[in-house]
Amino acid sequence: MPSAVPLSVPSAWNPRDREDFASFILRLRSAQITQGRLIEALEAVPRRLFLRGGIREAYGDRTLPIDCGEAMHGALHAAKLVHLLGVEPTSRILEVGTGTGYVTALLARLGSRVTTLERYKTLIGAAEERLRGLGLTNVAFVHEDGREGYKDAAPYDRIIVHAAMETLPRIFLEQLAQHGQIVCALGPATGAQSLVRLLKVGSRLEREDFGPVRYQPLSFGVAAVL
Repeated sequence: MPSAVPLSVPSAWNPRDREDFASFILRLRSAQITQGRLIEALEAVPRRLFLRGGIREAYGDRTLPIDCGEAMHGALHAAKLVHLLGVEPTSRILEVGTGTGYVTALLARLGSRVTTLERYKTLIGAAEERLRGLGLTNVAFVHEDGREGYKDAAPYDRIIVHAAMETLPRIFLEQLAQHGQIVCALGPATGAQSLVRLLKVGSRLEREDFGPVRYQPLSFGVAAVL
């Protein structure tokens, strides 16, 4: 399989990527994503570092294949997820589904501590190397499928799940701090799904919907080989 671009931050910003990033910022503004801290994080984390070789547009909006048969969000959707999560500098964050580590890196730039769970050791190793190359040390990588959250580092102020669930498992509510937020997709694997943000108020969750999405269902178990 094609490998990721070597971990050299300066070389990640080639002239084409600079032009694409400027266009990307305009698309963010059209989507009303203008938070200064998020824009700074996006610029500090060159997306090229997280892509396979041979991909021309680093800031395109289509879903891209990654190792282990998985996929990564398009640039605009990734930024939207982080925007909806509303990370604060003091936020303790749980991420389910590390993937390439691109969203992980953005979260690490914005929050105080990120615990990221991934069922593939191959993806964990590559993501950890990328974030280390960016000087991001406030991330704990855990080889877990994430179906039970991760109580060892709970409670969390923010939780993001890069997979669909028919209903939110109560364990996530239990691991979420008061007034904490969850961003995830809710709906059946083969039916209508919605991107939602859930705010914890007391023992219940207040829900906001942000349109239809198509996510793979949350997988069970860690990968035995990859």
